[in-house]
Amino acid sequence: MADTFIFIPAYNVEKTLGGVLSAIPQSVWDRSRVLVIDDGSLDDTRGAYEKFARAYPELPLSYFRFEKNRGYGAVVKKGIADGIAENLKFVACLHGDGQYPANLLDKFIDHLENYRKPSGVKLALLQGSRHASRGGAKAGNMPLHKRLGGAFLTGLENLVFRQKLTDRHSGFILYRTSFLRKENLKKLSPSFDIDLELISIADARRYAVGELPIPTVYAGEVSNLNVVDYGLRCLRQIWRRLWMKY
Repeated sequence: MADTFIFIPAYNVEKTLGGVLSAIPQSVWDRSRVLVIDDGSLDDTRGAYEKFARAYPELPLSYFRFEKNRGYGAVVKKGIADGIAENLKFVACLHGDGQYPANLLDKFIDHLENYRKPSGVKLALLQGSRHASRGGAKAGNMPLHKRLGGAFLTGLENLVFRQKLTDRHSGFILYRTSFLRKENLKKLSPSFDIDLELISIADARRYAVGELPIPTVYAGEVSNLNVVDYGLRCLRQIWRRLWMKY
């Protein structure tokens, strides 16, 4: 019986998508439905999907494509909306570029399902942290400017947010659908800061959030994130959280 919906943002990931799908544990396939969301890729991302789907026709896997690039926020909104529509218990975001550990999905799902805060409250969301283990981001070849920028933003966020985390800028996030169902997706950011926005909303509304360590993987891939624009958008989210504008 499926209880987890996994959506995979996929933009120009023909070289990595098959490896990401192959790394999902069989125990996760057995309890999940998986949707690849192609954000108007210019390479053969669709071909990579079709090759994997032909090889494993028994897997609960489907594909959706935006014909024109809509941006990361639109992909996340689509994935969350489809996860809510499936009426499953959890929704997970797993990027198609191979930066996040598909092989740890089973551990994360189990933690989100079973972990309770000391107060007994269940987690609304669980994020993978690349900074929970000291030196892990550097060892995984995260660029220096991203390490420094992420540390600066996380430090500010920990001054403002009620719950302290070591890495609010990882895109490896699992959600409890009961939390997502209460949010107006149309009002969420259209850009990369949508992940931080959802964490900020959960914190402002006193939902419990958590994190587990994940390895850092940078292998020279081309990033679609504009660090200056992203940093400014994150500062805006911090300001909104400070004044509870959610």
